[in-house]
Amino acid sequence: MISQPYHLYVERSDAASNMARYYAMSIEPNLFGDVCLLRKWGRIGSKGQMKVHHFGREEEAVQLFLDLLRQKRKRGYRPRASMPR
Repeated sequence: MISQPYHLYVERSDAASNMARYYAMSIEPNLFGDVCLLRKWGRIGSKGQMKVHHFGREEEAVQLFLDLLRQKRKRGYRPRASMPR
């Protein structure tokens, strides 16, 4: 069971270079009791790509979540006011 929700949606845009990217992450349980970190990324408006990481403990997933968040912040990704549906 996940102790608290972990969801992130950030974007990076630059009109001069025609760049509009998004990056989304969430930590969720799977049907087998493992903890999964789901990552989605791509061009805003496209389906993009997805990767799932499986962990035995929530702490490991949270550590990767925070490491990836730091990397994305360094590259210029910033949160949006509301998450798209």
